[in-house]
Amino acid sequence: MVEGYSQQPFERRSVCYQPTDWNSDFVKYLKNHNNDEIQKQRAEKLKGEVRAMIGDTDANSLTILQLIDDIQRLGLSYHFEKDITRALDRMFLCVNGTNVWSVWTQQKSTVHAIALGFRLCRQYGYEVSQDVFKRFNDENGNFVESLSKDTKGLLSLYEASYFSFEGEKLMEEAKVFTTKYLKGKMVNEDVEEQINHALEMPLQHRMLRLEARWYIEAYGKRKDANHLLLEMVKLEFNMVQSMLQEELKDMSRWWEDIGLGKMLSFIRDRLMECYFWKVGMIFEPKYSDCRKSLTKLAALVTTIDDVYDVYGLLDELELFTAAVNRWDIEAVETLPDYMKLCFLALYNTTNEMAYDILKRKRVNIIPHLQRAWADLCKTFLKEAKWCSNRETPTFKAYLDNALVSASGVLISVYVYFLLTETITKEALECLEKNYHPLVECSSLILRFSNDLATSKVCNLC
Repeated sequence: MVEGYSQQPFERRSVCYQPTDWNSDFVKYLKNHNNDEIQKQRAEKLKGEVRAMIGDTDANSLTILQLIDDIQRLGLSYHFEKDITRALDRMFLCVNGTNVWSVWTQQKSTVHAIALGFRLCRQYGYEVSQDVFKRFNDENGNFVESLSKDTKGLLSLYEASYFSFEGEKLMEEAKVFTTKYLKGKMVNEDVEEQINHALEMPLQHRMLRLEARWYIEAYGKRKDANHLLLEMVKLEFNMVQSMLQEELKDMSRWWEDIGLGKMLSFIRDRLMECYFWKVGMIFEPKYSDCRKSLTKLAALVTTIDDVYDVYGLLDELELFTAAVNRWDIEAVETLPDYMKLCFLALYNTTNEMAYDILKRKRVNIIPHLQRAWADLCKTFLKEAKWCSNRETPTFKAYLDNALVSASGVLISVYVYFLLTETITKEALECLEKNYHPLVECSSLILRFSNDLATSKVCNLC
């Protein structure tokens, strides 16, 4: 263990984290077999054929919607965004501010067709009312019992219910109704697998890359599977996987070079998990630079979080917080040795990212990144003080602090600069003010999800 700086007669806390399962030697020797030029050419040819299927104006609209849904769940939609938008524009005509689809006005339309159309509409930002489902209600406003026999319809309505807006009572009832009848339903093995998969976690909450891997297997079992689409997704998945493996090798070399995992024995060595999290956020090939930068960010957040939560003494944590707030290389002299490593890793990595943005976009973002890091460290320090003083904060105080300590705000600031081609003056001014409600809400969701997971672990200890 690195020797501490403080002279306080206080024993440092420690946590026995399990060593990583993904050591650098394992990552280093990952084999890449899926970037053959012939495979790339075949994939490009198949893209053209799938594009033609989406744009087929003679095809039934429900057939096109089902094709779009399959493309999405197979993780291929980023290749066809413009084609999908054009297809949806043809189907959904805006009348008096409402998107109208012919199937919604046909009395014989199935719940599957309407639910699928509803979900895709909302996914792509089209306005559509929950009232399209009222035809499936009885005189008391409840969903008719006969729907319970339609497994395909139940699954579609169940997934659609997770695209509800606040206060949409009908969609909440749809969620309860479909969940009730899907549980324990007697069906064949393949359909049972689909039901269990949906009930375990709805599509809206799933990581797209993992969903694609599962759906490739499930789609391949279907009798109506499009073999051209299936061939394309297997080629694409393997080629993207090879690219991700190369990125992981780069990240592993960076983490090994920076040395925090080796030199600070009290921190979590979780580079693979940090990278996997970012793949969950954005797996598309064009976001490679963003994905790698956010992996570095996550690894640094995890390290510094462990400094505050596990090892650092209160006076040391106050020094570290002040150093980050100053963002001055000379501040490193005020820190104990183990904190010097953390501060210099943070300082150098952040400035390197900012320099890259300055070269490409002609904007100095260091003040904004420094402010975001300073705000994060202040919230970490407040949590450390609560722990040290054995103080239980009020729920409001906890939430106000958690908004930033979840690191969602910090991530959002980085993502804006990494993904935005033209950084505007208005956006920069906005970053100087209070955080946008969208950032606040997503950060709180991240905090609550994290707390729910860790509370389960704590209960097992």
